[in-house]
Amino acid sequence: MSKRNSQAAKTAARERLREERERQAKRDKAKRQVIVAASVVAVLAAAGGIGYAVVQANKPTGWDAAKSATVVTPANTTGKDGTTVVIGKSTAKKTLKMYEDPRCPICSEFEQAVGPTLKKDIDDGKFKYQYVGATFIDDHDNGQGSKNALSALGAALNVSPEAFLEYKSALYSAKWHPDENDDKFKNDSYLIQVADTVPALKNNTAFQNAVKKGTYDAWAMAMSKTFDDNKEGVTGTPAFVMDGKQLNGGKVVLTPADFDKMIDAALKG
Repeated sequence: MSKRNSQAAKTAARERLREERERQAKRDKAKRQVIVAASVVAVLAAAGGIGYAVVQANKPTGWDAAKSATVVTPANTTGKDGTTVVIGKSTAKKTLKMYEDPRCPICSEFEQAVGPTLKKDIDDGKFKYQYVGATFIDDHDNGQGSKNALSALGAALNVSPEAFLEYKSALYSAKWHPDENDDKFKNDSYLIQVADTVPALKNNTAFQNAVKKGTYDAWAMAMSKTFDDNKEGVTGTPAFVMDGKQLNGGKVVLTPADFDKMIDAALKG
């Protein structure tokens, strides 16, 4: 081989080597870009996953979620979110508004002693009865029974006003009403057991499903807010209001005689 040909071969070899290095460098660069891109995607995905997990963790659940959930209103209600519950003859000129908490021991005493008188007055058309449910006792012990029982009362109201009144009476009865410190009403099974003593609710599948599914949980929270936001100065239960004013000076009555006296004075006023 001549010196000239040898030099040309070396030059060609160096050129091929340079081109191969350039191609390898491009491949390495592309590989690095892919790795970086994949790392960025992984970081973003992880961040997104963490963000999603944080959002999910901070989402309200249970009764907190019910406060902002869509309200399913029971039948036999009117007003915003179905929180106006009025029972009685349309011919009755005045309305007795009563505030009650399902776990309230004094409400239980009132219902056991005066409940029959109250029911007779409603049936006789002496006045219409407006129910306002409260749940503040749950706040004292982080309980759920007042809210859960109020939701179940909504399910009973959806059956009929009569079923509602009978179920409320059963919940407050000496046999079924628990001690204030015993949050028994938080158990759906217990609420259904009590309901089975009411003919219209006994083995009533629609009622039982509503209790188990919490169909009226949001309604219960809306009703409870009506108590919290009342403009009549009511802070405890039971409380009695007529014509926008608390009766009996805000004091509780626990006998039929005292109840009649209070109502007669209010009807004349």
